[in-house]
Amino acid sequence: MPPTSIGVLTFHRCINYGSYWQARCLVEGLRERGHDAVLLDHQSRRVNRAEWRCALRPDPAAPAGDHRSLYKAKARRFFAAFDDLPLSPPFALDAPKLDEPRDMVLVGSDEVWNLQHPWYGGEGLFYGDGLRPRRLASYAASFGSQSFSLDGHRSSQLRRFDAISVRDQNSQDIVAASLGRRPPLVLDPVLQFAHLVPNCAKADHGYAIVYGHGFPDWLVSDVTQWAQGQSVRLISVGYDNPWAEEQYIETGPLEFADLMAGAAAVITNFFHGCVFALINGKPFVTAPSDYRFNKVRDLVAALGADAHMVSEVTEPSSYESLLSLPLDPSIERQIASLRAVSEAYLDEVLA
Repeated sequence: MPPTSIGVLTFHRCINYGSYWQARCLVEGLRERGHDAVLLDHQSRRVNRAEWRCALRPDPAAPAGDHRSLYKAKARRFFAAFDDLPLSPPFALDAPKLDEPRDMVLVGSDEVWNLQHPWYGGEGLFYGDGLRPRRLASYAASFGSQSFSLDGHRSSQLRRFDAISVRDQNSQDIVAASLGRRPPLVLDPVLQFAHLVPNCAKADHGYAIVYGHGFPDWLVSDVTQWAQGQSVRLISVGYDNPWAEEQYIETGPLEFADLMAGAAAVITNFFHGCVFALINGKPFVTAPSDYRFNKVRDLVAALGADAHMVSEVTEPSSYESLLSLPLDPSIERQIASLRAVSEAYLDEVLA
């Protein structure tokens, strides 16, 4: 059977480590299987302006212009990494027309179906509008923070898909309510194709990664107390967190993977902060923001890692075990089980 020509449709130009790595891992994982896979390179000036504004000031609570030069340097490293991805010829986001017809368009991962996304929300492209592949499917698609059901129009768009899989229970519930059938739960591409991320499981170097922004005061206090007690340096990656001892704001996506692999532990409020801790077998804690709550909650629940999602009532003494002891082996077993489910789904869809 000749290789399948696949266009992967996702958020591949976001200046966000998780978005970059999920896009890269999925397209490289498909190419590793022998398929002709590229990322569909949708372009939009409106989206670019919104993305770049956010990249230069990711935390609205921070003073305008604070660390602007470092955030610019970070964005330039992302732009260089984007250029190395396998991309289709560019096309307009709001008027998609593929130069080369594809056997399949695979939508996902990331929160591609989130109608509340601040700049991609409601774009019909991610629901298949304007595309005419032989087959239309999703892999690990998500509705992110959205928890309301789809209207009739969006439900009819999902019915055009030949196969659907999602990466969290919230998305399962929304699809089930819309289509009357529950889609399979599969792993985010970074978890599924972890072997494609450089430097996985490197030995730790006595520092803990802080990844995210807008952490609550109670978490800052508890983590700082733990780090001082363990003589562990706190390094903030990609964002300014003044309570960390070192700031690596300008870090690019490749350096990010390397730093995660070398950490003793991870403190994060981002979905892919948890994912990178998991692929490297690192202890972690997470306290997701409201925007990221659904996907982080469902990830730790699916993997039996609920204890690592902390709250204001978590005892400070708990951080010693959560951030210092190895992950429960049952978590890795559950990842392996879901990896088999995900592999079977791809086998079926790509047959």
